[in-house]
Amino acid sequence: MTDIPKAAIVTGGGSGIGAATVKRLVADGWAVTLAGRTQAKLDATAAEIAAPDQILTVQTDVTDPGSIEALIAAHMDRFGRLDGLVNNAAVAEASPFSDTTAELWSATMTTNVDALFHAIRLALPHLRAVSGSVVNVSSVSGLGGDWGLSAYNASKGAVSNFTRALALELGGQGVRVNAVAPSLTATDMTAGIRENAAAMELFTARMPLGRAAEPSEVASVIAFLLGPDAGFVNGVNLPVDGGISASNGQPNFMG
Repeated sequence: MTDIPKAAIVTGGGSGIGAATVKRLVADGWAVTLAGRTQAKLDATAAEIAAPDQILTVQTDVTDPGSIEALIAAHMDRFGRLDGLVNNAAVAEASPFSDTTAELWSATMTTNVDALFHAIRLALPHLRAVSGSVVNVSSVSGLGGDWGLSAYNASKGAVSNFTRALALELGGQGVRVNAVAPSLTATDMTAGIRENAAAMELFTARMPLGRAAEPSEVASVIAFLLGPDAGFVNGVNLPVDGGISASNGQPNFMG
């Protein structure tokens, strides 16, 4: 493919927020490499995009630095430039802290934090070359705590502050680094919550907009942060949370 205006890599690109981001970026004219563990999911997302010359799928294990290196090499071989890196792949497993095993803690940190370190480090020379941009997918769980999600909270808290630190260091090199912090979003990962009426009643009681986000609503914010309209935005963790973070934590006592 020649004369590519912009090109990006999206991890976790086979479903949820990642797939929605791929579709939005392609619609905006970007070439996009979809990375994920499951080739069938990548292929299913790719089949929904009516621009096959603008996409590449690469089966990737983000817990393996060698796999990330191969992903970036495949992307550069196909598209020749890297303007955007969206670190979206993540895992989440609820567990009371007293029941959280070392294996669960390690698996969460490896996928949600270590993978970002390796991806950004390996992508940085290519991003510098075109004054590119990084968007990390954090969470409202990276801005405050939850019951039963201590490992996930710790990992997403690390993502949020890693974003700030890199924005300081890399901004002077022409590379912007930002994050989005979604709340409950309608993805496969949250299906168990969304299918539980009692759980959803608790969520909607705290959610000023009264519903879960659609993946496309998060993707549109990611696309904004990657693009030229956010050219002076650097180091933010932008909540895409329906207003949850606007609350001081007290309940609605107005009835």
